[in-house]
Amino acid sequence: MNRGFFIDRDGVLNVEVNYLGDPADAVLLPGVAAAIGRLNRAGVPVLVISNQAGVAKGYFTEADVKRVNDRLAELLAAEGARIDGWYYCPHHPDFTGACGCRKPAPGMLLRAAGEHGVDPAVSAMTGDRPSDLEAGANAGVTELYLVRTGYGRRTEAAGDGLPPGCRIVDDLAEAVTKFLENGM
Repeated sequence: MNRGFFIDRDGVLNVEVNYLGDPADAVLLPGVAAAIGRLNRAGVPVLVISNQAGVAKGYFTEADVKRVNDRLAELLAAEGARIDGWYYCPHHPDFTGACGCRKPAPGMLLRAAGEHGVDPAVSAMTGDRPSDLEAGANAGVTELYLVRTGYGRRTEAAGDGLPPGCRIVDDLAEAVTKFLENGM
């Protein structure tokens, strides 16, 4: 089993846009492509794990989610980086009922780990909300990073809801550096 790096999408990989459903609005955060490229060169699978409640709420379709992901993949590829797997939950409990994939449930992470031969116990999860990091902890991920991008500063200021041992970093690049330095 390999180390893996799980990343929440909105606010961590790309600029936070409330209910991003239009590929034209997809913009990578600074330094993201270089950080992901470092993981790619190190042979670490990079897996995006994203709640997309806008599908359940009727704001956009699953095809729109794919188009946004495809656009982000194009932007990354233009800078020599790639995502190894894109996973999203189209549910919301108020609209579709409970599911096992919506973060903080571990379903998406466990599915991604299984499909990519990743051991969560030696992997990292990076997010900007407590539910991202709780999902990582619930899947057995041991390195949890709250980034200050997206909703991260608000989450940090609230000061609660983070799993024990969660580290706070400025951005994805800092999380990747710490992860690669750790080496497990």
